[in-house]
Amino acid sequence: MPEINVLDEVIQTLNEVLGHDGNRQIFTLETRLLGSIPDFDSMAVVTVLSTLEARFGLTFDDDELDGSIFENVESLVTFVSAKRAL
Repeated sequence: MPEINVLDEVIQTLNEVLGHDGNRQIFTLETRLLGSIPDFDSMAVVTVLSTLEARFGLTFDDDELDGSIFENVESLVTFVSAKRAL
């Protein structure tokens, strides 16, 4: 089974959740999320988290979540990658 590329999956999840077709928003590691993308509100955060949990077979506990995870795409990828390593 090929290794899942966390960055690709996170970007795909963001595009799906935010309803972007890939042409409206180009996500890079540096793309800022919370406070920078109008559609990235609290409901989007919950949907992104639940989608990533399903895609990677992970569970995110409330006590390990804070705003810094959603500072930018890189911080979200780092968080998911760290959870996968456990």
